[in-house]
Amino acid sequence: MMFAVVALIGLLIVLIGWGKVPPFLAFLLTALAGALCFGMPLDQVAKSLEHGVGEMLGGLTAIICLGAMFGRAIADSGAAQSIARSLIGLVGLRFILLAMALTGLIVGIPLFYSVGFVVMIPLIFSVARRAELPPVYVGLPLLCGLSVAHGFLPPHPSPTALVKLFGADTGLTLVYGLVVSLVALLVAGPLLALTLKRFGLCPQAAPEDAAPVAFLSADAPEDKLPGPVNSFSTALAPVVMIAAATAAIYALKTPSDTKTVIGFIGQPVVVLSLSLIYATFSLGVARGVAFTTTMQRYAESLKDVAGILLILAGAGALKQVFVDSGVSTELGGWLQSVPVHPLVLGWLIAMVIRVALGSATIAGLTAAGLLQPVVAASHVDPNLMVLAVGAGSLMFSHVNDPGFWLFKEYFNLSLKDTFRTWTVMESVAGTVGLLCVLGLNMVVG
Repeated sequence: MMFAVVALIGLLIVLIGWGKVPPFLAFLLTALAGALCFGMPLDQVAKSLEHGVGEMLGGLTAIICLGAMFGRAIADSGAAQSIARSLIGLVGLRFILLAMALTGLIVGIPLFYSVGFVVMIPLIFSVARRAELPPVYVGLPLLCGLSVAHGFLPPHPSPTALVKLFGADTGLTLVYGLVVSLVALLVAGPLLALTLKRFGLCPQAAPEDAAPVAFLSADAPEDKLPGPVNSFSTALAPVVMIAAATAAIYALKTPSDTKTVIGFIGQPVVVLSLSLIYATFSLGVARGVAFTTTMQRYAESLKDVAGILLILAGAGALKQVFVDSGVSTELGGWLQSVPVHPLVLGWLIAMVIRVALGSATIAGLTAAGLLQPVVAASHVDPNLMVLAVGAGSLMFSHVNDPGFWLFKEYFNLSLKDTFRTWTVMESVAGTVGLLCVLGLNMVVG
């Protein structure tokens, strides 16, 4: 049985990594192969696949689509630039790395990683030019902030899906995730950048030489940006609402109508719906942007998440085959016997798949399908398992990761410099993230 599971994961890796098969199709083909391999009745295979797809997308489609529209509002309005400029102006050049790191985390909460990368690149080169600092030195902390938000924090696709698969609590996962993200960000962002520069490992090319010409004057005029208060309050609205609802529910020990209302408002779908309505007016209508223009942008943003939803659907099909064939239960029993803490095991499995496939989202979802029975049987905190898998999914980004090439090409780096900056940053963030999760487990476990 274990050999068959390893062979299936190997098949998935070959299909995506070597064959360049679209992830949805690769997951579906692997699920079909698994169903036949595990001897599932033929008349049950299609039902199992449909159930897996439907169960996975049922609770996530609205969240991911709302998140994409909300992120588009933050990006197109200039709120992301306003947040960055405010933080940099507040701390000055002395603490520029800290400001860039916090900018990355705050902007990374509502924005998908690739969107945040493209939106923030002009700012990175602009700041580097004004401060006469290497772009990589300035940009690494900000991009680390985007990365840890992508790996640890709902409503990003992988953490959101893992919360559902492990039966975790979105609010608690977000609170724990913010703690882990901040520590991992400080170490893998500003401290790593300072270390690289101190030991001469940070590329020293002048900003004008390293930056694509289009990025040297891409900042929007300040008078066209929303105000800092408006930008911060809108971008952080989902986090504040979910955290506040979680705290209130824990404070109200006994059931009541108030607790029910707060629980309703704290649901991710409701939070993102309210946040999107607020952003539509605070960053759009109130600033003279036509309502129809905003709606057109929202419609365009939904195209960006189609691929993500298909990946989630495929992962759900494979997971359901594991469950319906009985392999999931057997696999859970075997994994429990491995002499490694369940949280470390989750991190290791996600790391191996990340190295093989490159995608952090696929690594997290595939690992979750294997770890579901472990979470149920070992009584490990599911919220922490979400974060442990997220930490593993950040590890060892290399040439099969699109993010690796984005960083290399935009910063005009050699492969060697990309490995010793980007790859090291991602690996430090994943390692520190695991250590933080284990520390939290000692406190709350």
